[in-house]
Amino acid sequence: MDIKQTAKQAKAASIQLAAVGGETKNEALQKVARALEKEKAVIASANKLDLEKAAKEYLAAPLLKRLRFDEEKIREAVDGLNSLVGLADPVGVTLSAMELDKGLELFKVSCPIGVAGIVFESRPDALVQISSLCLKSGNAVLMKGGSEAANTNRILADIITRETLAAGIPDGWLTLLEARSDVTEMLAMDDHIDLIIPRGSNEFVRYIMENTNIPVLGHADGICHVYIDKQADIDMAIRITMDSKTQYVAVCNAVETLLVHKDMAETILPKFKDALTKKGVEIRGCERSARLIDVKSADDEDWRTEYLDLVLSIKVVDSLKDAVDHINRYGSRHTDVIVTADRDRGIRFMDYVDSANVFINCSSRFSDGFRYGLGAEVGISTSKIHARGPVGLEGMVIYKWRLIGNGNIVADYSGKDAKAFTHRPLQKNFKP
Repeated sequence: MDIKQTAKQAKAASIQLAAVGGETKNEALQKVARALEKEKAVIASANKLDLEKAAKEYLAAPLLKRLRFDEEKIREAVDGLNSLVGLADPVGVTLSAMELDKGLELFKVSCPIGVAGIVFESRPDALVQISSLCLKSGNAVLMKGGSEAANTNRILADIITRETLAAGIPDGWLTLLEARSDVTEMLAMDDHIDLIIPRGSNEFVRYIMENTNIPVLGHADGICHVYIDKQADIDMAIRITMDSKTQYVAVCNAVETLLVHKDMAETILPKFKDALTKKGVEIRGCERSARLIDVKSADDEDWRTEYLDLVLSIKVVDSLKDAVDHINRYGSRHTDVIVTADRDRGIRFMDYVDSANVFINCSSRFSDGFRYGLGAEVGISTSKIHARGPVGLEGMVIYKWRLIGNGNIVADYSGKDAKAFTHRPLQKNFKP
């Protein structure tokens, strides 16, 4: 079956899946979780083949880290599935209700988007997260993973398809695409695919965004910041920054630039130097930083770089405003953090930093769908569309208007003797 036929089948399956009840979807997710647990050794073995091949082909270190899907990662995937089961069904929720006139009631009700086209590199866990979120939210999905994860992706897709079909989910709701040419064809299928979600390098995501008319949910960069305010607690600042940078470096919510208020620089930068050096972090600093600690010189390009590695750029700033201005100029609108003992200054930072996630006194690594209680995430959106930040179930549904009447016609509400609309809010849910 070619990709056009596959996309048509996915569209047909999405119509059927939109009406599948929450219990059936949860049963399917539970079956997938049990199967992943049962077959974890087989999955890990397939992943080992991908890792060995990638190492021989000198895949970049950050991508190698993302490619790994060992038993620990499988347990995390299973936990995510079980967490997702515990969340309410996002489909069929009444968002608002209004009486237009007696016997004429309008409901705004959540519904699936339709068919999602997912293109991702390296991370097999993305396949599990995204497919499970699509299932729970009633969306069909076409998934194209990177060739470096071919063995892992194939076995995961086979398990998920087998278990969900056994639970009564419509055939064709999930398809794993493997040909490189499929991506180009997918991007042109705006008649069958409703949303594209890319996950990978910034060059990769930018290519997707620039080569399709289909709405794209995602982000091209993860240039995140921690700003150490003049009223920050030093120990807290170091603890938060170290976690933000080194807890896991090859992810989009790891911090890449540290901004330090000038009043704190002389005291705190030597402490940062010691802590970061112990973790093997290369520091690149501005001229003011270099007067206080021994660092490589940072230039304008460093402020624009997502390292995804043990590298951190540091800049000394004169004020909170300067920190905000730097973030809004060089950041990617992903996740930015202020460390401060002054809540008002923290709120000001939140108000003026134009990012999807803004934090006070906590690690940038909390920017994650699972940690937000969303079950998992299909990705991070820095776009200003219907979903922003970690996108979970709520980002995979849209809504439709449902109007229930009793022979009503517009002519009765027009002309000289027109009836008046009541437009009265209703405290009731739409019931099939």
